[in-house]
Amino acid sequence: MTLDPWPAPVARTPVHARVELPGSKSLTNRALVLAALSDGPSVVRRALRSRDTELMATALTSLGSAVDTTGIDWTVTPGAFAGGVDIDCGLAGTVMRFVPPVAALSKGAVGFDGDEHARTRPMAEVLTALRGLGVNIDGEGTLPFTVRGSGTVRGGTVVIDASASSQFISALLLAGPRYELGVDVRHDGKPVPSLPHIEMTVACLREHGVEVDDSDPNRWHVLPGPIRATDVTIEPDLSNAAPFLMLALTSGGSMTIPGWPAETTQPGAELRDILRRMGASVALGSDGLTVSGEGTISGIDIDLHDLGELTPAIAALCALADTPSHLRGIAHIRGHETDRLAALATELSGLGADVTEHVDGLSFKPAPLHGGVFHTYADHRMAHAGVIVGAAIDGVLVENVATTSKTYPGFAEVWSGLFG
Repeated sequence: MTLDPWPAPVARTPVHARVELPGSKSLTNRALVLAALSDGPSVVRRALRSRDTELMATALTSLGSAVDTTGIDWTVTPGAFAGGVDIDCGLAGTVMRFVPPVAALSKGAVGFDGDEHARTRPMAEVLTALRGLGVNIDGEGTLPFTVRGSGTVRGGTVVIDASASSQFISALLLAGPRYELGVDVRHDGKPVPSLPHIEMTVACLREHGVEVDDSDPNRWHVLPGPIRATDVTIEPDLSNAAPFLMLALTSGGSMTIPGWPAETTQPGAELRDILRRMGASVALGSDGLTVSGEGTISGIDIDLHDLGELTPAIAALCALADTPSHLRGIAHIRGHETDRLAALATELSGLGADVTEHVDGLSFKPAPLHGGVFHTYADHRMAHAGVIVGAAIDGVLVENVATTSKTYPGFAEVWSGLFG
C-alpha cells in the first residue's frame, strides 16, 4: 500500500537507468474516438491503460461501440449510438471535450459529469459550438450537462475562441467527418495554446483517410466522409518521460528512454532541446533517447505556450537550478486539472523556492530548498513536479502520488525502483 503523503525517494548517488514508458494518453484517446467512428473494426496497439483511457473506452462502449480492453492491444468495433446513457468524465479533459461531439450523433440523451475538480474546467466553447451546429444541449459552460442527440449533425462553419484549450478544436475535428457537411472550425481570439496537439489530431485524421485542410492560419476544415478503419500503434508518452529524464540532471546520472520517435507530433519531443539548454547531454540513437547530467542545472527563459503540459516538471527543475529562470506564455494552464501556476507557486515556495507567480508564468531565483508536504491537487503533472524536487531534497512528502495513474499506472513503484 502506498503511503499518503508519500516519502519521495532521494538520489544519494548518480542514477543510471533505462525506463520503458507506457503509451501516449493523447494518442490513445484520439485513436479510440476515431476507431469508434470508423467504417469497420480496428486495433489500437500498445494502448495506454490508465484512468483517462479506460474512462474513454467505457464512454465509447456506453454510446454503442464495443471497446475490448482485455489485452495489450485494444479492439474497437463501431456500433450505432443509441443514447440514453450517462458518461463519467473523471478528470479527463479528452473525455469531457472529445466525447460530446460524438454523443451528438446518438439518438437520445447523453449525460456528462465528472470529478469535483472537473466541474471547474472550461467547456463553454465546445458546447456553444455544438449548439451552433444544431445540437440540443442542456447545461451551462461546465460539467454537468446533457447532449440530446437526434442521430445526425448537419455540421458546417463554426467560430470559437480556443485560447483556453486546443482540445476545443480537436474535439470538433475528430467527429467532424461524420457530420453531414463536415466541419469548418475557425479560431477567433488570443493565440491557441498547445498547437502540437491540434497537429496531432490532424495527423490522426489523415491516417484514417480523412481530408483536412489546415493551410490557413486559425482555420481547420474537415470534409465529410468515411473514417477508414485503421490499425494504429501508440507511441510512448513523451511527456511522461520528463521526471525520468530530469532525474539524470538532479542526480548527475543518465537515463535512456527506448522507442523515442525520430519524428512525432507529441509536445514532449521538445524535452530534448529544453534539457540540453538546462545543462544536460542529450543523444538520440537506435537505443532510444539518452540524457546525462553534467553536474549542474542551468535556469532557462522560455515560452511554453505550446508546451503547457511540461510546465510542472520544468518548473520543478527550475527551482533546483543554479541560475534564474522565467517560464512564460502559459496563462492557459490555470484551466487544466488545477490552476497549475498558482499550485506550482504555492507548493514550490512551500519547499523554500524563490518563485514569483505572474499572470502568464513563473519566475525563479536560486534558493536553498527543504523538505515538506507537496500537495498535488489531484493533478498528475503536479505529482511529477513533487518527485523531481524530492529526488534532490530530503524530506519531501508527495500528497496523493497515486494521481499519476491518470496517465501512468504504477508510476510510484517504477520511480522508487530507480533508487536501489
